[in-house]
Amino acid sequence: MRLGVMFDRDLPPEQLVPFARELDGTAVDDLWVVEDLGWTGAISSAATALAATSHLRVGLGITPAPLRNPMLLAMELANLARLHPGRLAAGIGHGVQDWMRQVGAAVPSPLALLEETITAVRGLLRGETVTLHGRSVHLDGVSLVHPPAEPPPVLAGVLNPRSLALSGRVAQGTILPEGFAPERFPELLGHIGAPADHEVVAFIHLYIGADAREATWDIAVEHAKFLKVRPEEVVMATGSAEEAAERVRELGAAGVHTVAVRPVGAEPLSHVTKLLAAL
Repeated sequence: MRLGVMFDRDLPPEQLVPFARELDGTAVDDLWVVEDLGWTGAISSAATALAATSHLRVGLGITPAPLRNPMLLAMELANLARLHPGRLAAGIGHGVQDWMRQVGAAVPSPLALLEETITAVRGLLRGETVTLHGRSVHLDGVSLVHPPAEPPPVLAGVLNPRSLALSGRVAQGTILPEGFAPERFPELLGHIGAPADHEVVAFIHLYIGADAREATWDIAVEHAKFLKVRPEEVVMATGSAEEAAERVRELGAAGVHTVAVRPVGAEPLSHVTKLLAAL
């Protein structure tokens, strides 16, 4: 099991470099950066984190397909992959539909757009000349002048059954949001239906301390609406360091290849340090 850490969207961007450098000297495998509307752009964050480190893989979690022309996205990903071979994972998702409508980027079929975007981006990263006239993506004989020798894996950040099946069909991995209980993963993996080398990434909130319930309750309420469960059912790596470590191990045992913790609070790396010691 790989262990990742998310640089939370609410942290000031100027903290990214010291955050990444501190993680680079630990047993952490991945640093995941966020692209949410109004917060930060994942490409610039990933470029910054990659340049500031030498070992971490940096994951995009998650760039919305409606905001990204697939040709431009492939150009950006290829550039990063050539500069930092083997250290990039590209997450692409539907985007939050309310946000997409706010910026005039909503499409009739988010499912078709995501499938066409991932298909096009993967072909371009492999050095192919891509022509695709789909429902949402229209490319006519385009290719990258500098495709990477080692194309980065493209993962789909998705939630619902049809989107999970799409991920298993066209992506190299699936990113699952925070809050799922380990016992849900057989069902989720069944929807994906992908081969063994399809990477499953699961995000999970992290907070170590006696006040964990109070510190994370608002987050649990927010994610309960998203996941359509009760707040008490939203799974987090919280409590003591040993309890948090056990939640992480349970996800690994449920079939997750990469567990990416999302530390909560003003001192996020203190929670990561305690988790690493317990693991």
